[in-house]
Amino acid sequence: MVDLRPILDDLAAECRRLDDIVAGPDTDWATPTPAEGWAIADQIAHLAWTDSRALLSVRTPDEFDEEIKRALLGGEDYVHNEALEWGRTPRDELLARWRAGRDELAAALREAPPGAKFPWYGPPMSAASMATARLMETWAHSQDVHDALGLRHEPGTGLRQIARFGVRTRDFAFSVHSLAPPTEEFRVELRAPDGQLWTYGPEDAAQRVTGSALDFCLVVTQRRHLADTDLVATGPDAEEWLRIAQAFAGQPGEGRKPGQFG
Repeated sequence: MVDLRPILDDLAAECRRLDDIVAGPDTDWATPTPAEGWAIADQIAHLAWTDSRALLSVRTPDEFDEEIKRALLGGEDYVHNEALEWGRTPRDELLARWRAGRDELAAALREAPPGAKFPWYGPPMSAASMATARLMETWAHSQDVHDALGLRHEPGTGLRQIARFGVRTRDFAFSVHSLAPPTEEFRVELRAPDGQLWTYGPEDAAQRVTGSALDFCLVVTQRRHLADTDLVATGPDAEEWLRIAQAFAGQPGEGRKPGQFG
C-alpha cells in the first residue's frame, strides 16, 4: 500500500504556498491568468470546486453518477462554467471555502478504506492517486497564478509525485486524443532540481524522454509548450506523447503557446 502521508503533506504545503500569495492584501483577484478567460479568483474557485467534487467521490461515491451526468449535460464547458460561477463568490468567502474543503478532503482520504477506488471523470482512483491528482492540479493552477503575478514558482518536494503521476498518465493522454496507447514502456530520465536523476521504465527502452523534471511537469500539466523546455524525445511515440501529454482528466487541453513565457 502507498503511504498517503508524504503525498498529503506535499499537497498541504503546495496549498499553503499558494494561499500565502492569494491571501495577501495586495493581490488583485481580478488579475487575468494564462488560462484564457480565468482571473486569479477563477483559479481558486476551480481548486475549491474540484476539491468538493473529490470529497463527494470519496465520501459518497454512489452519488457521483449524478455528477457524471451533470458533466455530460454541461459538455466541454462544464468545468469552465463551474469555475466562473464559483469565482463570483466574495473573496473572503471563497478563500474560506477553499481552505475548509481541502482540509476536509485530506481528512477523508486519510480515513479511506485500504484498497478503495473512487469514481472520477476519468478512470477510478485510489486514495493515493486522488491525493496525487489534487497535488498535481494545485501545483498547475498555482503556476498560473505565479505566472499572472510575475513570480517564480519554486518547486517543492511534491514535484517528484507530480512527475511520477505524469509518467503514469501516458496512456490516458493517448486515449483522450482517441489514439491507441503504445504497447511498449518508455524510459523517462528526469533531472531533479537538486541534481538527482529520477528514472522510470526499462533502461533499454527504445522510446525515451530526458530532461528537466520541472520542465516535464510543466509539459504534462500543459503549463509550458514543449518548444520552451529542454525535454528531448527519442522515438516517434515518445515525440507524440510529449506533444499531447495531459495529466489532468477531462477533454484535451489547449496548453500554452510557444514563447508565451520568456
